[in-house]
Amino acid sequence: MPRSIDISRIRNVGLTAHIDAGKTTVTERILYFAGRTHRLGEVHDGEATMDWMVQEQERGITITSAATTAHWKDHQINVIDTPGHVDFTAEVERSLRVLDGTVALFCAVGGVQPQSETVWRQADKYRVPRIAFINKMDRTGADFDGVVEDIREELGANAVPVVLPIGAEDRFVGIIDLVDMKAVYYDETKEGIAIREEDIPEELLEKARAAEAVMIERISEQDEQLMEKFLEGETPGRGECIAAMRQATIAGDIIPVLCGAAFKNKGVRRLMDAIIDYLPSPLDLPPIIGAQKESNTEILRQPRDDSPLAALAFKIQSDKHMGKLTYVRVYSGTLNSGEVVYNSTREKRQRVGRLFMMHADNREVVETLHTGEVGAVVGLGDTRTGDTICNEKHAIVLESIEFPAPVIGLAVTPESRIDRDNLSKALMRLAEEDPTFTVTTNQETGDVIISGMGELHLEIIVDRLKREFNVSTQVGKPQVAYRETVVGSIEHVHKLVKQTGGHGQYAHVKIEVRPAEPGSGLHFEDRVTGGRIPKEYIPAVERGVVDAMAKGPYAGFPMVDVFVVLLDGSSHDVDSSEMAFRTCARQAFRDACKKAGLQLLEPVMSVEVTAPEDHTGAITGSLCSKRGQVVDMESRGKASIIRARVPLAEMFGYSSELRNATSGRGEFTMQFEHYEAVPYALAEEIVEARRKAKSGK
Repeated sequence: MPRSIDISRIRNVGLTAHIDAGKTTVTERILYFAGRTHRLGEVHDGEATMDWMVQEQERGITITSAATTAHWKDHQINVIDTPGHVDFTAEVERSLRVLDGTVALFCAVGGVQPQSETVWRQADKYRVPRIAFINKMDRTGADFDGVVEDIREELGANAVPVVLPIGAEDRFVGIIDLVDMKAVYYDETKEGIAIREEDIPEELLEKARAAEAVMIERISEQDEQLMEKFLEGETPGRGECIAAMRQATIAGDIIPVLCGAAFKNKGVRRLMDAIIDYLPSPLDLPPIIGAQKESNTEILRQPRDDSPLAALAFKIQSDKHMGKLTYVRVYSGTLNSGEVVYNSTREKRQRVGRLFMMHADNREVVETLHTGEVGAVVGLGDTRTGDTICNEKHAIVLESIEFPAPVIGLAVTPESRIDRDNLSKALMRLAEEDPTFTVTTNQETGDVIISGMGELHLEIIVDRLKREFNVSTQVGKPQVAYRETVVGSIEHVHKLVKQTGGHGQYAHVKIEVRPAEPGSGLHFEDRVTGGRIPKEYIPAVERGVVDAMAKGPYAGFPMVDVFVVLLDGSSHDVDSSEMAFRTCARQAFRDACKKAGLQLLEPVMSVEVTAPEDHTGAITGSLCSKRGQVVDMESRGKASIIRARVPLAEMFGYSSELRNATSGRGEFTMQFEHYEAVPYALAEEIVEARRKAKSGK
């Protein structure tokens, strides 16, 4: 029997916060109170429904975003529980792209923490409406008013409490609902929590009325009719308050603030009511904007089942039994099991296999995903994260998802021949799942380099290789791609004469070698006159130089930035050949470079660090200690931006170092700028280490 869907009763929401603010615990309570689970799974017991990965259960953290569907008061709430650790920021990024609203969690003790700021900026980027929930009100040091002020000051948000706590720490017993102006008490019983409503206690009445007045004033600023009532001293009704608050929340003008203690089941049901009351349905948001691929003409899709299909693939997950699961958000139209759809991003037709509504790693088979729903598809083998799925006759390309570039890499080596065969397949599947995880092969060293957002990110990848794919690896540090160049100018003559019976080999060249402009690679010039070297052999001389540059004479690193001039030479009518001149030029170049003098070059990176102003001194000192040069500094709000040039060899592990030095508030970007000479003493150490590695010592 087909499912009947009322789009106005759908809420696509995510839970975002700093690590350990209680996102997964809140989600577990939502599932429990909605009747989705019949017992509470606890993060610290490794039994949380949403933390289904082995690594998540062992570490007590969320690594991958998990989707689930719950029903509350005739509404369908699609919940995505996202990671809090900065290394897994891609999971937050892709979730926010497809969510209609989010619940921003804050610890009542920690307040606005580093990752809180990061996910708040991400939500700003995608203009996602949000409500705030101050969790852990039962913890020692809980400070509701302080966290509300933090949200206003640190995040620049118009935070408006819609509840007040009754007590704090071990005396946190309930909340005052400012919309209903009632006290809600949570009585702990053997069966759990019993809820009772009473009039607001006399000692809290004045504070509650003041908070109610602030709430009404703030929402009246967004609604002219309410403003008139407010100025005339009238109190708007409950329905008017909720409607105005909802409108202001969806517009991003107000952040309603709630509180509770999810672990003790306090405040979660009021949060679920707030998700329905204040966060948008797909109908409340503007139509999704896409483009026609060839002409780039803007196209709008209305959020209706009878509109042409437009869906975005936002996550790829490998599954042992199902193969590849593609998570999609349907923005318009319907996605039906068995139909042929069009991947407009890659211009490929694909057949939809089975469709699922997801509940963490459990699945409920459905025949159709309707507008506004989030689900998973089997059968879209050629689809990647950020691809658009649509109807070919009504093709549209939705805006894709931007992910930050990886900042740290490691070399991985398979431990056995069997592991070697399976490693590339496993890495390819993991890279399909995670857009911030990349795999490259260093052509010079032969190392497989895996790159990601941080050390924990790569640690989890290596662990997954072992557990999920049975691939054992040895992990090392990636080698820096050093280069060599000449430091002086020299003219050199080399003659190749070999007679081995029959045709011999004869070639004679005179070359000049000197440094070239940085970044120019090889510049080759022919100045031979009088045909002393036949024209057909000139390209062979250049190829010989190119051969020699692939492995420099100093330490075996590739050579760059060399100017080579072919001045003169001679040939033999019988014994000269292209091979002879290529061999002669290769040896002539190597000998000339040794005479001219060689130096080692290293990649220097352009580094930009953003961190709170009070960490500026420590960051500049750290960069200078890494042989870095600070080239620019500026202030932006309360943050400092420090730009520097630092050798790549010194930057491994810097993401963790910066995070520790700034309590997680610092972030940096890094890109290649140019090659620069390595100090002589350090160059000798590098060359010696390379020689020892080659000799096996």
